[in-house]
Amino acid sequence: MEYYKLIEEQRRFFEGGKTRSIAFRKEQLQKLRDLLTENEKELAQAIYRDLRKSEMEAVSGEILPLISEIDFHLKKLDGWAKPKSVRQNLLSLPSKNEVRRVPFGVTLIIGAWNYPVNLLLMPLIGAISGGNCSVLKPSEIAPTTSAVLRKIMNSTFDRQYITVVEGGVEVNKELLDLPFDKIFFTGSSRVGKIVMEKAAKKLIPVTLELGGKSPAVVHKDADIKTAARRIAWGKYMNAGQICIAPDFVLVHDEVKAEFVTQVKKAVKKFYGKNPQTSDDYGRIINQQHFQRIEKLLIGVNLLHGGDLEASENYVAPTVIDGVDWEHPVMKEEIFGPIMPIMTYGDHKPPSQLLRAIPTPLALYIFAENEKFIDQTIENTPHGGTCVNDVIMQIINPNLPFGGAGSSGMGQYHGKYSFECFTRPHAIMRRRIWPDPSFRYPPFGKKLFLLKKLFLR
Repeated sequence: MEYYKLIEEQRRFFEGGKTRSIAFRKEQLQKLRDLLTENEKELAQAIYRDLRKSEMEAVSGEILPLISEIDFHLKKLDGWAKPKSVRQNLLSLPSKNEVRRVPFGVTLIIGAWNYPVNLLLMPLIGAISGGNCSVLKPSEIAPTTSAVLRKIMNSTFDRQYITVVEGGVEVNKELLDLPFDKIFFTGSSRVGKIVMEKAAKKLIPVTLELGGKSPAVVHKDADIKTAARRIAWGKYMNAGQICIAPDFVLVHDEVKAEFVTQVKKAVKKFYGKNPQTSDDYGRIINQQHFQRIEKLLIGVNLLHGGDLEASENYVAPTVIDGVDWEHPVMKEEIFGPIMPIMTYGDHKPPSQLLRAIPTPLALYIFAENEKFIDQTIENTPHGGTCVNDVIMQIINPNLPFGGAGSSGMGQYHGKYSFECFTRPHAIMRRRIWPDPSFRYPPFGKKLFLLKKLFLR
């Protein structure tokens, strides 16, 4: 009942029309920007307590991208929100036609624990730009960050406009039973199915940002040293707990040995001889996930790492091989610092092998041969591509970010966030005259004329 009352308050606020104002939206975006800059230190400390993520990684991966996104929206919002004139056709003559982007209304945004600030507030930027009210539900698995977000957000924004609600699974269930106008969810495919099922009962539109086993393909003509360094950076950042981290590597068999050697060198350079003592290496979020990852290491061939320390949820940067598509480590998204190495040869392109896995969120290709690159992109179902790098596709606000199939539906970032939280609204304006009689009964032989007009 408490949450139902909350969304009724937000619905009344939305229907009051205040969020329709572009000036109001910009004012709220600026307010969010100020909140992030003023509370940067406290947010970074909270993220460290939950994930032992370094201040550099917390600020560069969570807070600065949000500030950059807000600045982009402030610059572009006037143009995005402006009604767009479209051409009339023969049958609609004379008329004026336009498409406006209108807000959904009251939205629910459910964030994820691995980037507990970014993945909650990045969609909110689109919701604000689009003119919506929002209920935010941070992940209870990152409790320190969740509490800080609730404190600073609810002290900054009017509850009738934007509010943060804390709680566990039961709170999620209660919220998903309410008549929101739009739901944005970031998390696992398993929970994404539940969200979509709940939303379908009320015909609520959803955006699902999920995950999957994003492969990194390393071809024989790649710059192996750079490929290894960049893949290791993306794989072991946040202890591998990133939805777009390279989940496993599919490397050409001719360059596998060199690739493994270069990965080992990169890990040592990043985190020293003992990553457990590195200030730049994170921890697994909790014991449940630590134990899940620990089980994935049973019966594998360790090429590097493999050290575990349950008392601090530490899993070393690890490289393994000797697994096939049926091994448990290849049956689910790893979401941890384990890098399985698999190989392919000239007899079968990697795209054929990659069809054995559900549609991943990202595809990474390290190669120089443009034909090979294009064929791999075109023949491998996935959400988005980055060639000769990893992770970096998300930093350009002009590119959409989102999955396909089991890795999600819908896109956001930049203009795509604005469009995610608005819908196109068609408007045709006509005059009373002319008013041709052929559209009215009796029809007689008018069908012939109508076909001529339609099929011209």
